[in-house]
Amino acid sequence: MPKNGSVRGSDEKWAQFRFSVIGPLLAAPPEVGELKEELERLAGKNWRHPITGQWTRFGQSTIERWYYRALNEARDPVGALARKIREDAGTHPSLSMELREALHAQYKQHPDWSYQLHYDNLAVLAKEDTKLGSVPSYITVRRYMRGAGLIKRKRRGRKNTKGVLKAEARFENLEIRSYESEYVNALWHLDFHAGSVMVVDAAGQQHVPQLLGVLDDHSRLCCHAQWYLSETAEDLVHGLCQGFEKRGLPRALMTDNGSAMTAGETEQGLKRLGIHHEKTLPYSAYQNGKQEVFWAQVEGRLLAMLPNTPELTLRQLNEATLAWVEMEYNRKIHSELKRSPLDCFVHDRDVGRQCFPSEELRMSFTAAVRRTQRTSDGTISLNGVRFELPSRYRHLTRVTVRYASWDLSHVYMADERTGEILCRIYPLDKRKNADARRRRKEPIVDVEERPAVGGMAPLLAKLIADYAATGLPPAYLPKDEIKEDNNDE
Repeated sequence: MPKNGSVRGSDEKWAQFRFSVIGPLLAAPPEVGELKEELERLAGKNWRHPITGQWTRFGQSTIERWYYRALNEARDPVGALARKIREDAGTHPSLSMELREALHAQYKQHPDWSYQLHYDNLAVLAKEDTKLGSVPSYITVRRYMRGAGLIKRKRRGRKNTKGVLKAEARFENLEIRSYESEYVNALWHLDFHAGSVMVVDAAGQQHVPQLLGVLDDHSRLCCHAQWYLSETAEDLVHGLCQGFEKRGLPRALMTDNGSAMTAGETEQGLKRLGIHHEKTLPYSAYQNGKQEVFWAQVEGRLLAMLPNTPELTLRQLNEATLAWVEMEYNRKIHSELKRSPLDCFVHDRDVGRQCFPSEELRMSFTAAVRRTQRTSDGTISLNGVRFELPSRYRHLTRVTVRYASWDLSHVYMADERTGEILCRIYPLDKRKNADARRRRKEPIVDVEERPAVGGMAPLLAKLIADYAATGLPPAYLPKDEIKEDNNDE
């Protein structure tokens, strides 16, 4: 029997109603021989049904049973009047073990099916295999599925790829819990979001803008938000660097596995800045749930206030977004933090680092690749464009260069071991080289030039001296040398 108010729902309503009927008898116990008369009086009254609200009556024996049940339960008389739980409650005796196994196997293959679809397919299986037994009603099957945790859920992906299966296994076998970093700038979140409005460019073309949002995990502060016309690594680096310059360098950054997040420029740049790059499991957006909450506020408040006109430009959208972020979102009291994200970001312990200069940030987000130098003209190829190497590096077979794929105007040659920038290199200008003027080659090693010394090589002079010291005659028969000697005389 439930204790200490553990009854809920209709059971609680019935318990309270029954107690209201026999409560006066418990508060003022009748004298000996008067109980029967009091029970008859209560049985003759009309009562509001606790569930339907209709007027009804209850028999004398029923009220008497309620009275003695509450009287004998001194600890919780109200709980004693609740409806008794059936002994077979939750056992689902109408579902055989064979049907349950078939239902579990069916759910494992199709967790996104509705209850009705599971029931219809189970009925077909039972007709084909009589060993499963008869299928109970739809309500019974649905009640069993809910009790067993066979709840309808969306698939993580459209196809049963390795990533989808891994994500579903993780979701099914491991607990999902909310988390929060202990310090400011310990972890940032980054993601793109397709807006529900359209923007028009200078050519009159309409685009679906992509919002880059960067959030601090601990304070929920929006470090930077900006709309772009695409979702590329160039856009990501452009917005992320602004977040760094505004708030400082975080210790870790969490993103999904999009192409912009896994680009060489992004990953190598974060490593050079000492920022740990954490990636969510594929098809597991819940791991970056704070971003999803932020998108809901962007759509529900910011975009809802913008006029739905075809003349909206990207500049107007960004100006409105930054004003909303700085003046409302970052200053509004957060329901979980009980204070604003800005107040939390400013006053809580900060483990971030000071941001580097803009030029150093730009240099950090470059991809380091190796290329083979063409010995004929001292050039290498990058994305179909040939670049000249300084002549002092003409002896190198393979060189390391750093560049951003979206900006070939800044390409640098780097030390393979340390990554240090050696020099900047430029595209090959064939038209300029057609004037036949050539630069003098630079020395490979910077040493002091010495005049050339003639004469016999030291090794050969030593060999001749050693042979002469043996006292042996020359081991050959002279021929033309005799004529040369005579001419000399």
